[in-house]
Amino acid sequence: LLEYKLDIMGLSEIQWKDSSEIKTQNGNFIIFSGVIEDKEHRYGVGFLMNKEARKSLMEWTSVSESIILARFKTKIRNLTIVQCYAPIEMTDKDMKEEFYQKLSETITTVRKRDAIIVMGDMNAKIGPNNEGLVYVMGRHGIGNMNENGKLFSELCASHDLTIKGAVFPHKTCHKVSWVSPDNITENEIHHIAISRRFSSLLDARNKRGADIGSDHHLMVAHFRFKMLAKED
Repeated sequence: LLEYKLDIMGLSEIQWKDSSEIKTQNGNFIIFSGVIEDKEHRYGVGFLMNKEARKSLMEWTSVSESIILARFKTKIRNLTIVQCYAPIEMTDKDMKEEFYQKLSETITTVRKRDAIIVMGDMNAKIGPNNEGLVYVMGRHGIGNMNENGKLFSELCASHDLTIKGAVFPHKTCHKVSWVSPDNITENEIHHIAISRRFSSLLDARNKRGADIGSDHHLMVAHFRFKMLAKED
């Protein structure tokens, strides 16, 4: 967060239980949503934000261990961000449909005048073929669309969202978000989608230098939003 001068960072697979807000030692803040009753530490999503972004935070909702929603006040219009951790490709189809139904219901609750960002580890390959989806994605995705990619693109189409990672013609090495342990397989499975009518995205790509001992790369998007601190 500090090295790349980010205001807000979405986190997937935190593996913390319950939901809460934590202030870090250097004054930043984490809000998170995890499993409630299960003894196993699994899934979990959240946001890490700096002090300025925390001041603009209006409200947040723990939807499930895979979905969290946060609403921020900005100079342009209020901004709602939904952070996700979608089921992997091999997951049972019913579980996938349950996740996307819950995600769709969550997006529906967002106020109509808010700009919306849906992002996270979607485990979805969307590929470069945007036939019939020209308003949803560009032609710069990598790989071939899988079932998760189909579900994600259909969700974006139904809520008028654009998947921005496939819009910018970056080199493949700047699109990859996951690398297999043997360093052979590379996929673009993390995505950032934003309301098409409110889009103010300047760029979206990975940052390979953000090493946290994970096989996932940090995906960074720059938006033209100016945060405003809420008045108490």
